[in-house]
Amino acid sequence: MRRLNLKTFGVLLLAGILSVPVWAQMNPSVNTNMGPGQPGTINYVKGQVSIDSQPLNPNAAGQASLQAGQTLNTQNGRAEVLLTPGVMLRIDNNSSVVMNSPGIANTILTLQRGRAFIEADEVLPANNIVIQVGSASVRLEKRGLYELDATSGRIRTFDGQAAVQVNARSIEVKGGHELALNVSGKLKAREFDKKGGEDEFYRWASLRSAYLAEANINVAQQYVAGGPYWYGAGWYWDPWYDAYTWLPGDGIFWSPFGWGFYSPWMVGYAPFFGFGYGYGIYHRFGPGYHPPAALARGLGNGYRGGSMARGFSGGGFAGGMRGGFGGGGFHGGGGGRR
Repeated sequence: MRRLNLKTFGVLLLAGILSVPVWAQMNPSVNTNMGPGQPGTINYVKGQVSIDSQPLNPNAAGQASLQAGQTLNTQNGRAEVLLTPGVMLRIDNNSSVVMNSPGIANTILTLQRGRAFIEADEVLPANNIVIQVGSASVRLEKRGLYELDATSGRIRTFDGQAAVQVNARSIEVKGGHELALNVSGKLKAREFDKKGGEDEFYRWASLRSAYLAEANINVAQQYVAGGPYWYGAGWYWDPWYDAYTWLPGDGIFWSPFGWGFYSPWMVGYAPFFGFGYGYGIYHRFGPGYHPPAALARGLGNGYRGGSMARGFSGGGFAGGMRGGFGGGGFHGGGGGRR
C-alpha cells in the first residue's frame, strides 16, 4: 500500500477547504459523546453475536468492548472489531476469537474456531499484532489483507506479509501465498488463487471496508487542517454510520480493497464517497450496496450526482495515486450496515 505523504505534496489545502463547507454543515459534530476507539472495541454486529454468554445487538457497535480474557462468539452472525488504528478484525459465521491482550503495542488474539479477515491499513514498527491459530502464531509484519481459518488450519496472505511461528519454525507468508497447517510433512507457504478466494465472506469484508472509507471522508472533513477535538491519528466515531472509522495522522492510505483513507490534511482531494472519478480510479459499488439511510436522507439528491465527485479529481495529481494494493474497486457483495 502506498502512502501519499503530506511533506511530499505540501499543504495544498485551498481547493479542498473551499469544497467542504456545504457538506460539512450537514453533519453533526463528531466524537462529542464517543471517545477514541480502542483495541477490542466492537464496531459492527449482525445476527447472533455474543461476548462470552452476553448477546450483542447492533446497538452494541461503539459501546461494547472485548476485554482481556473474553471471547467473541458468532453463530449465524458476523462482527467487526477494532485493533490498533487502521487494523480491523472481521469474523465470519460460527466463529470465536479470544482477546488475550488488547494493548496498543501488544495486541494478541486467539482464533479458536471459524474464519477471520484482518484488514491492516497501517502497521507501525512498534505494533506487535499477533493472532494464534491452533499451534501457530501469526504476526502481521506489513500492511495487507489476511485470512485465518481455524477450522481448516489455513493461513492466507492476500497482500502484505506475515511471520508464522509453528513447531519451533518461522515461516514467512507473503502476498498471494497460503500456509496449510493440517498437512503431513514439512510445512511450506505456497501460492494460491486470490481471485478464487473472493467468496461471500471476502465480499462482505470488502463492503465493510467501503463503508468505513466513506465514513473516513465524512469525519475527516470535520477536522480539515486540524480543529476542535482533533487528537491525531486514531479511531473516530461517525454517528451517520454508527461506527468508528480510521483517520491517519497525515497523507492518504489505500486499503487492500482499493479504498482511500484520508487525513484531515488531504481530505480535500477525496472522491465524493467513491462516486464519479478521483485520481483516475473509478470505484464500482457491487450489488446490494446502499448508503446508510440517515446519510442518504441528509444529502438528498445531491448524494447521487457525480458533479461533486468530479470537483475533487485532478489530472496530473492522479498518476501518483494509483499505487498501494493496485487501486482497484469493490468487487460486489451484500450485507453491511444500512
